[in-house]
Amino acid sequence: MPAKIKKGDRVVVTAGRDKGKSGQVLRVYPAEDRVLISGVNMVRRHQRQTQRQQGGIMSKEAPVHLSKVAHADPKGGEPTRIGFKRLEDGRLVRFAKKSGEVIDV
Repeated sequence: MPAKIKKGDRVVVTAGRDKGKSGQVLRVYPAEDRVLISGVNMVRRHQRQTQRQQGGIMSKEAPVHLSKVAHADPKGGEPTRIGFKRLEDGRLVRFAKKSGEVIDV
């Protein structure tokens, strides 16, 4: 079955400390069932100084489990589930179940 959440999709976090935040998917880790979302689940890491990079405490995104995110509805932006349907020309596309809007164009 095709992936329901892909890189570049707009998602909403539904559980955890970042509940309600939304962002764009930067990377998908299918083996671990996790996604990396811009500006969500920020963690602080100590970084050693190198010739190219300044040292210090850096903030970066950490992966979030797929069960804690939902696709954002293209019309309203609220969380929605994803379905698959076949168009008249034979293409299989994803659509938002809440509004019926096609996500893949």
